[in-house]
Amino acid sequence: MLNATPLSLAAQAHPRRPALVDGATVLDYAQLDAHVSELAGRLAAHGIRRGGRVAVLLDRSARAVQLVHALAHLGAVLVPLNTRLTPAEMGRQIAQAGCRHTLSTLEANPPVEATPLNALPPAPKTLPPPAPLEAETPFGILFTSGTTGRPKGALLTWGNMFASATASAFRLGALPDDRWLLTLPLYHIGGLSILMRSALYGSAVVLPGFADDRFETETLWARLHTDRATLVSLVPTMLYRLLQAHPRGEAWPQSLRLILLGGAAATPETLEAALESGLPVAVTYGLSEAASQVATATPEETRRKPGTVGRPLMGLTVRVTGEDGRALPQGEIGEIRVRGPMVMPGYDGDPQATAAALQDGWLRTGDLGYLDAEGDLWIVQRRSDLIVSGGENVYPTEVEAVLREHPSIAEACVVGLPHPEWGQQVVAGVVARSGETVSPEGVAAFCRSRLAGYKIPRKIVVFPSLPRTASGKIMRRRVAAAISGKETYAD
Repeated sequence: MLNATPLSLAAQAHPRRPALVDGATVLDYAQLDAHVSELAGRLAAHGIRRGGRVAVLLDRSARAVQLVHALAHLGAVLVPLNTRLTPAEMGRQIAQAGCRHTLSTLEANPPVEATPLNALPPAPKTLPPPAPLEAETPFGILFTSGTTGRPKGALLTWGNMFASATASAFRLGALPDDRWLLTLPLYHIGGLSILMRSALYGSAVVLPGFADDRFETETLWARLHTDRATLVSLVPTMLYRLLQAHPRGEAWPQSLRLILLGGAAATPETLEAALESGLPVAVTYGLSEAASQVATATPEETRRKPGTVGRPLMGLTVRVTGEDGRALPQGEIGEIRVRGPMVMPGYDGDPQATAAALQDGWLRTGDLGYLDAEGDLWIVQRRSDLIVSGGENVYPTEVEAVLREHPSIAEACVVGLPHPEWGQQVVAGVVARSGETVSPEGVAAFCRSRLAGYKIPRKIVVFPSLPRTASGKIMRRRVAAAISGKETYAD
């Protein structure tokens, strides 16, 4: 498919075009490729080979961008770790993916044992050439809990990534002077896609310059202006904060031609405020298993039909099915299934999960939606019980399992409640063991050593018992309704 990496091909085609903008420092493609080739040599000297699986802890820095491209240069398999996970969570993913090496670009000490880039050996005199990338060559393994809450590694190939980048360019356009502001973390497919697509398009990536790699509204606002960003990817929480800090009337940069909005459902109020401000919002729907975008509404389509995520991208087919797997008529709500060259070949080392997710070539997303008469997709609910808080996926079963480990808790039910900034807020209803007293503050502290911060319930309500159906299944909607009327605990 490609006789070399996207970066090395871009360096050959347009060596003097800007490739990476980091404040006052601008690297063109020839310079970036030279840095990446040298780093690839150091990685090879460290023992990393083609096909090797490498766990990485990445911030949104120049060294992180170079590391992603250097691993591609060697043909190694990228395994990005969510930097917000606990050491135990990271350790399980490293072992599950079979990674022999763990690297870090974080400024602070990483939560797991990892080699910083400055500790790598020197590069050899003869640097390794860029690896040829076939369609089936693995690009990376991205962990996603799916509907079960058990982390599974979605194996994405270079064919998946190339098809996704091509289809996105057909839908949204790709201009040689584009500058894509890297707001999304590099452990998400959305962030990684920005790096790969920009190299394939021959356009520039702009680094956000966040202190300690934490999202900062004013820093983002400044970068949008000073670095003349033309593209920016945002989750609804980011857009909400920008609109709150800079309400209608404040000048957004004229260079900005597109805001790709995804990762979670934006509230109607946030979307309305963005449209009233005249922002070029393109609402998108995607998932890791499909290498990011599945359907995207252009800014014109978003303005004409607020709420739709638009038509499927080129090469992708979307159908909405009933419980029997048969396609439903237009307008009827059912499960969204996806087929096309962007869809992963499967979950790494998990044939059972792969068989459940991929049926006759169709990816079962678990999301509910419908197609209208014009073929536009509307999302009704994401992955059944999934909670999306600030663009991060939280699976109730995972949090519930940790809560049940608490010595004072007999039962637990985790749900999401609407939140104006985060989209949803994680909350929990628990039942105490006989003779025990549950301290919400103590439970939160218990969770902090076992769960990433965004997964910890922000409100914990103690119930005498949890409402159940006649078959014994916990009624999550009733739990959510009960918790929404209480203020027992708020962190």
